[in-house]
Amino acid sequence: MIDWNDEQRALRMSFEELSQTLNSGYSDRESRGEFPEHNWRVVADSGLLGLPFEREWGGLGRDLLTTMFVLEGMGYSSRDTGLNFSVTTHLVSLGVALQRYGNASQKRRYLPSVCDGRVIGAHAITEPEAGSDAMNMRSTARLDGETFILDGTKSYVTNGPLADVFVVYARTGREPGFRGISAFLVDRSTPGLAVGPPITTMGLRTSPFGEITLDSCAVPASQLLGRTGSGFLILEHVLAWEIFSVFATMLGEMDYRLARCVNHATTRQQFGAKLSSFESVSNKLVDAKIAVETSRKWLYDAAQRFARGKNATMDIAIAKLLTSEANINLALTAIQLFGARGYMVENGIEVGLRDAVAGTIYSGTSEMQRKRIATLLGL
Repeated sequence: MIDWNDEQRALRMSFEELSQTLNSGYSDRESRGEFPEHNWRVVADSGLLGLPFEREWGGLGRDLLTTMFVLEGMGYSSRDTGLNFSVTTHLVSLGVALQRYGNASQKRRYLPSVCDGRVIGAHAITEPEAGSDAMNMRSTARLDGETFILDGTKSYVTNGPLADVFVVYARTGREPGFRGISAFLVDRSTPGLAVGPPITTMGLRTSPFGEITLDSCAVPASQLLGRTGSGFLILEHVLAWEIFSVFATMLGEMDYRLARCVNHATTRQQFGAKLSSFESVSNKLVDAKIAVETSRKWLYDAAQRFARGKNATMDIAIAKLLTSEANINLALTAIQLFGARGYMVENGIEVGLRDAVAGTIYSGTSEMQRKRIATLLGL
């Protein structure tokens, strides 16, 4: 395991101290499906949104592993999983894409606002007929002089209803599959871009999801991110960061839930004994602890390999699969352990299960992770 230094631990602690503010009124916001605009500003003012970005753009200049460590702390201390999800989506969808593939002009224009939260970012990938099969997207971008004309519909866009800047992936070539896909920086105010209303979801309710429509949306060629046809490479890089960032946060959420379960098991009395004295209970918690630590090891080991420039494709798939499914199992364990209290909304246990289900869908479903692993095994 990684031996974090005092500076890294202090950085994580400084952001964990925001939790009292971030958690205030969360249950009511969650039930209403309300994005916490005030808390977004609290997070932005703390500097957290600039964690992995270069200092010249207003960032903190931290590496991937430190960013994950801090985000894990946010997951442990902040109960607002929707806000956590919106924060990590903003970081990777717009910020990470720009830092790696943006030109100097694009970085100057957008990265300072990414770091201080003046803009909210989103990426538009999924389509009504292209979910897991994202490389068969139908959205197109046709070059007309110095302008690309974008047409298509994008679904389930995290942060979509309130985003200021979208990274839109569209087909610029006729080649099938990943060839011929490009990425574009599209401002919300661009004529031809229509943003739909928030979609009510099962979990992550404080993170707004929505649809966007591109109807002869004219985007200057200067807004092309990277080169024409490099969209797949950009997406691969961004999705790796997405898994590391989102699931590091999830790891913190799991760790908090496990601590709450252990505390309940060691203080709750039934049949004249603590719950923890019953082997059926203690075994569940032991298995949960092993699952959390296994997820932690795979996530950070995969991130170290990725950061060294090694091929981490299988490692990332395994880490994502393990963590997302362990999160569901731990959420179910928590509900069972707390019994009727766990089933009641007011105790904040059941929301963990509703939120956890999404983790097996976004960033590549569990089925797609298994398919990827099987392919890499030569099956």
